[in-house]
Amino acid sequence: QVQLVESGGGWVQAGGSLRLSCATSTPAFNAYATGWFRQAPGKEREFVAAINWIDSTTHYADFVKDRFTVSRDNARNTVFLQMNSLESEDADVYFCAAGNYGTASRHYPDWGQGTKVTVSS
Repeated sequence: QVQLVESGGGWVQAGGSLRLSCATSTPAFNAYATGWFRQAPGKEREFVAAINWIDSTTHYADFVKDRFTVSRDNARNTVFLQMNSLESEDADVYFCAAGNYGTASRHYPDWGQGTKVTVSS
């Protein structure tokens, strides 16, 4: 099982930036990617971005392309989500998860506790 701990959430003005971090245990063959998801109250959890630990291949949801960037520090087993040009619609609880590089929650068996992002106008 992979353990994950998110951090970096907080309060930011619209148009501002935040960087989320996800510290993980050592990736295994069956958990070779880290995904980012977000969820608002009453809404389904939605895919944001993912990165493959093997080759750093990334994938993004359409609504965050050109604004968010996912990267990794392999030495520290840490994944980052740099979020720029934040909008009110981005205000959600963000989760990182370990899995096999998909866009659906079912591909990620291990999850962090979530970190809340609040955007003010």
